[in-house]
Amino acid sequence: MRVRRSGWTLCLALSLLAGCTGASPTSPAASTEPSASTTAAVPDGNQDPARFAAQVRTRAAEAGVSPQLVMAILYNESYKPHDPRLEREWQKLKPDAAFGVANMHRATFDATKRGRAFAGRDWQELPDDPDLAIRAEAWYLHDLSGQLPAKHTSAFSNDELLALGYNAGPGNMKVFARGTKPGPPAQSYVDTLRGNWAKAGAVVGSG
Repeated sequence: MRVRRSGWTLCLALSLLAGCTGASPTSPAASTEPSASTTAAVPDGNQDPARFAAQVRTRAAEAGVSPQLVMAILYNESYKPHDPRLEREWQKLKPDAAFGVANMHRATFDATKRGRAFAGRDWQELPDDPDLAIRAEAWYLHDLSGQLPAKHTSAFSNDELLALGYNAGPGNMKVFARGTKPGPPAQSYVDTLRGNWAKAGAVVGSG
């Protein structure tokens, strides 16, 4: 669920200076002029996922997954400024961008919500509804856990493999579970998760 840091840094700078319209002349977004209200959009100042501890505990319990893992992934994904207006401005430049505090793509959200209590919700709601984003994250981790081999030869823990699945997809998660070494981006995601693990556990009261 990762979006390139450099892209978001550029978008943030452009949004503050020119409404995030730095697309190439051939880009469909290049001719879209943001309103004054969206041009002035900035992050809300509190980007610490710890503020969602209650929602993480509730939604993790609902999905039967580790709240520490849910929170650690939120920390991993917090490099991106989660402001609804900024996210929607960025989507004008990158239509396949992820939405919400858990950085979820449309196809993943649509697949995860099927048959669940939030089946009637829309991916476009994620930027404005952190609880929905966390709920979808928790259930996606639940779905990934069902695809994780009962036994694996990887040096990664089950939680680390699930985080890799969240970041790189279930197919790659299974490959990593069979012992294949992840590339630099996936390894970096796990390293970041490990760095956030104890903090995430302290926030949700586990670990």
